[in-house]
Amino acid sequence: MVADIRAVVAAAPLFTPETTHGHKMSVRMTAAGDYGWISDRRGYRYAPRHPDGGVWPPIPASVLAVWKAVAGVDRAPQCCLVNWYDDHARMGLHQDRDEADLSLPVVSISLGDDALFRVGGIDRGGPTRSIWLRSGDVAVLGGAARLAHHGIDRLRPGSSTLLPKGGRINLTLRVVD
Repeated sequence: MVADIRAVVAAAPLFTPETTHGHKMSVRMTAAGDYGWISDRRGYRYAPRHPDGGVWPPIPASVLAVWKAVAGVDRAPQCCLVNWYDDHARMGLHQDRDEADLSLPVVSISLGDDALFRVGGIDRGGPTRSIWLRSGDVAVLGGAARLAHHGIDRLRPGSSTLLPKGGRINLTLRVVD
């Protein structure tokens, strides 16, 4: 799977998104599939093209196999967001709500260093729980948990030997429209 993701990154290079307020995010990202998720001063959205104008490469078969094994739905994902975390990258609490049908799950695959995953409720500001995600872990946000706020608080550098230079890759699969 790592080799497949390296091929995705070669075809659609990692970029650093920014928030609508112009702040650079600490993760770098790219995508595979019909759509990629992008963020800039114009907002958060799915786009059929990479910020450099190229089309997104197809979602690798190794990644699609995980979706088929755990998603529990007949529809195939249309986006595989690839988030690259170095030792200092974080992802604040957020909801995945840019998709047309929020009854369909979001499937997340962790590769590389352990990450402290924090998940809360549907309403912002409620209690949260944290668990360490390890390389190979798969999380499914579906059903009542589909709109749970979630994020990554920190990495445990050097906790995995999967990626020679360390870091974490998170793959997030979604049906978009």
